Amino acid sequence: MTNRENFLAVMEYRKPDKVPNWEVGVWPQTVERWEKEGLDRRLLRWDWFTGEDYFGFDNREYIPINLSMLPQFPEEVIERTDKYEIIRNGIGIVTKALLEGSVGRSRMSMDQYLSFPVETLADFEALKSRYIAGQAARYEQGWKEFRLQGWKNRQHVLIAGRNCSTLGFYWRAREWMGTENLSYAWYDEPALCDSMMEFTADFTIETLRPVLDEIAVDYVFINEDMSMKSGPLLSPEHYRHYIFPRMRRLVDFIKSKGVPYVIVDTDGNPEPLIPLLMEAGVDGIWPIERAAESMDPVALRAKYGKDLRLWGAVDKRCIAAGPAVIDEHLRTMIPLIEEGGFIPTVDHTVPPDISLENFTYYMKQKQKLLRGEGF
Repeated sequence: MTNRENFLAVMEYRKPDKVPNWEVGVWPQTVERWEKEGLDRRLLRWDWFTGEDYFGFDNREYIPINLSMLPQFPEEVIERTDKYEIIRNGIGIVTKALLEGSVGRSRMSMDQYLSFPVETLADFEALKSRYIAGQAARYEQGWKEFRLQGWKNRQHVLIAGRNCSTLGFYWRAREWMGTENLSYAWYDEPALCDSMMEFTADFTIETLRPVLDEIAVDYVFINEDMSMKSGPLLSPEHYRHYIFPRMRRLVDFIKSKGVPYVIVDTDGNPEPLIPLLMEAGVDGIWPIERAAESMDPVALRAKYGKDLRLWGAVDKRCIAAGPAVIDEHLRTMIPLIEEGGFIPTVDHTVPPDISLENFTYYMKQKQKLLRGEGF
């Protein structure tokens, strides 16, 4: 079977030659650790979403589509000391970030968020000028002439937009307002919330349309990150009122273009929202973060059945614990591998408490799992 045929077989609960071997990526701090442990970083590409021959990952291709602000805000360092910096990033958010342990712009701790570009409906109306759908700059130059025929003849998995490009409704609103402000706005600013949700649906549909009119990709990945460890960051009632009708409209549009699958990315525990996602036409979730409550893929399959595909669910803490724990953890996934509709990956990027030795062992055992072999 080709790369793409294996993927479709897994998603359709047919028997593949092997389940796709995908991973997300690593922290820059992890790369530094592995280099000290003997890895020549020049042997890797470090773009794990698209593949990595060094570890035997299967290749995927992402059609470049820019669904972000155009133009972005000028990035600005507002204040810098020997301990922290205050910066305004390209999407207009001002943060205070600790410098200790940083590698490039990758921090060892979360930034402190100080301000966001939207506080009022008037702010949002002004921000819309940075989200004009269909601009030529949102697409790769010459994609119809140089790339389209190859996409149509592909033997690999093809996705519309890079990871974290097709942002969902909660994610965009959180970027515009911040988590705390948005949490109040569901109650205090319903007109603003309705406007943001409706605009997000319209903008996303019209920006995807030129590509999906020409090519039926294998899936669209919608990034939401709308959950914390113990549950969602908004209630099912608010999701149903504000997001659900727009999500269903977006999913209906995507599938009307021949795209078979829509997958939603949210860390934490989104379980109370899963029935609404499925009702809106979503086919799967990722990454099934094991540190969050109730994120057991076997239990999720038992509860929601085969209509919900599951990606992720490999507990990064188990990889850090070494071979015996890795084996025990991966064996719990054998029933899902045998049943189908499941693609195991680490439940986020690989942190620096995972040694090169342990990660290499995990990859060796995982590939046995993906081939249906025992260990």
